[in-house]
Amino acid sequence: MSVLSSFHQSWRSLILASQRCTTLRQIKSTHALFIIHGIHRNTYAISKLLTAFLPLPNLDKHFHYASIIFDSIELRNSFVYDTMIRICSRSSRPHLGVRYFRLMLTEDDEEDIAPSYLTFHFLLVAFLNASLFSVGKQIHCWVIKNGVLSSDGHVQTGIIRLYIEGKVLPDARKVFDEIPHPDVVKWDVLMNGYVRCGLGSEGLHVFREMLARGTEPDKFSVTTALTACAQVGALAQGKLIHKLLKKKKLLESDIYVGTALVDMYAKCGCIETALEVFENLSRRNVFSWAVLIGGYAAYGYAKKAIMCLDQMEREDGIKPDSVVLLTVLAACAHGGFLQEGRALLDNMEARYGITPKHEHYSCIVDLICRAGRLDDAVDLIEGMPMKPLASVWGALLNGCRTHKNVELGELAVKNLLDLEKGNADEEEAALVQLSNIYLIAQRNTEASNIRRMIGQKGIRKAPGCSVLEVDGNVTKFVSGDVSHQNLLQIHTMIHLLSVDALQIL
Repeated sequence: MSVLSSFHQSWRSLILASQRCTTLRQIKSTHALFIIHGIHRNTYAISKLLTAFLPLPNLDKHFHYASIIFDSIELRNSFVYDTMIRICSRSSRPHLGVRYFRLMLTEDDEEDIAPSYLTFHFLLVAFLNASLFSVGKQIHCWVIKNGVLSSDGHVQTGIIRLYIEGKVLPDARKVFDEIPHPDVVKWDVLMNGYVRCGLGSEGLHVFREMLARGTEPDKFSVTTALTACAQVGALAQGKLIHKLLKKKKLLESDIYVGTALVDMYAKCGCIETALEVFENLSRRNVFSWAVLIGGYAAYGYAKKAIMCLDQMEREDGIKPDSVVLLTVLAACAHGGFLQEGRALLDNMEARYGITPKHEHYSCIVDLICRAGRLDDAVDLIEGMPMKPLASVWGALLNGCRTHKNVELGELAVKNLLDLEKGNADEEEAALVQLSNIYLIAQRNTEASNIRRMIGQKGIRKAPGCSVLEVDGNVTKFVSGDVSHQNLLQIHTMIHLLSVDALQIL
């Protein structure tokens, strides 16, 4: 066998070995063989070794060695840089992907290394994982400058997501509108962005626009639309989506779509329809049960919510998780089932293998306070295995207002102000609660002092709002807003209803 033939055989076997590495130890051994055979300076060979890091678990432990291999490469190409950016994006240090991108742009070489569409795709993933949302405009400029935005769908979706995660929805919509034929993924990303920012009505408008432009909805976009309906109480539009699901037979094939439909009906007040949809699901999981139990809890069916714990194990062989148990505890709190709630908290670990968390204790404190046993609530708080947070003290404060307990109300507010220092909304809410407790107890001087303190701090409470659906159109009413086009008719109708109510009384 000639020397050249032997070299080619060694080359092939070493490249193949680098592609088969599944542990850091194997990568190091292969790297050593590369050095022995003199191919460790070959860009193609060493880049193949670098890609072996990508599927490894716990990339953080191996990142240092990957950077050593990268630094040893004399003639780097775009593939090598793309691989390092991908490694960064999958580690707990995705922000380092920006470092390698900038290094790529400033590479001192005879030939410039131009980033490709893959470079920007991996870089966007790194930005999203690192929560570097403020650089949205900067990377937007980069992809436009490199001519990538108009030609690559993944990059387009990544830019939209980056703006949405940074809560810059107008810019996300602007990028979206510049895409001639957006696919269903981009529609869903945009719609989901509105819903996650609490703008369900705008999300539903996007969904209707998608249908009008002839884009076929998939299970993800339908689930997002149902979530939007649940958020704003758009029952009529939810029913239309239900009809669409029946037509497309999506209910039969996807458990998450079915669960979203149950959630929509439950949150829109149609608990019986929610139960009907739930019972007709071909398959159910712990999320499906959590949604049904949440519906029961919201409408005061505490007994039914408690019964679901045994029912889900008996019918579907599913054990409740911590979220399901929290929902049942909330149902106990709303229904006043003190004994059942305490028993569930005490037996959670023994029966279900779930250690109670802070939110479970918060529910029980609320339940005990609703029963008027404020001293027992304080004893439970003091005996918690973790530091009580704002939700626990808030539950106690609500109980103190209901049962006119000034002393414990002051204790709750003191702890709340310590925990929420700097959060103006929470501080204002706690002080207003304490002021109301003083007023109920006829301690007007203390109440006036608290109100004066609120004014001096310059705290302004966000206005309340409500949402109403009429003929499929959802309207938001904000406290103090006088801009509604039918304001006069609304006030006239409220006046007539008030007159009728007085006559009934």
